[in-house]
Amino acid sequence: MSGLQMPKPKRVGPPDVKPVRIGDLRFEAVHWGRERGLNQNGGVIAAVDAKSGKEQWTLVVYPIVYKPKLETDVQDIFIESLEAAPDGRHLIVKDENGRRFEVDIAARQARPLP
Repeated sequence: MSGLQMPKPKRVGPPDVKPVRIGDLRFEAVHWGRERGLNQNGGVIAAVDAKSGKEQWTLVVYPIVYKPKLETDVQDIFIESLEAAPDGRHLIVKDENGRRFEVDIAARQARPLP
């Protein structure tokens, strides 16, 4: 069938991200934040009590600023990996664009890493 092209998919789904345990908390990437009433898909983590499985809090690690004239699904930026920092007090988050962020677990704050 020359001349015919299959339509390209809008977007590949988010990667599977292994949860990370630090102390009594398990950290998970929340890919579908909009389904939970948040303003974005991607860039969000959840802290879950490792014993009970009960979510303790969520944090937007990085904001996603959507351009109004583009479809939102192609603008989502998902978390690609989570890693415990060697100090045991921070979580390292990497997004699919290669940016890295450090989350201070006690302060529940994130900052970009160089």
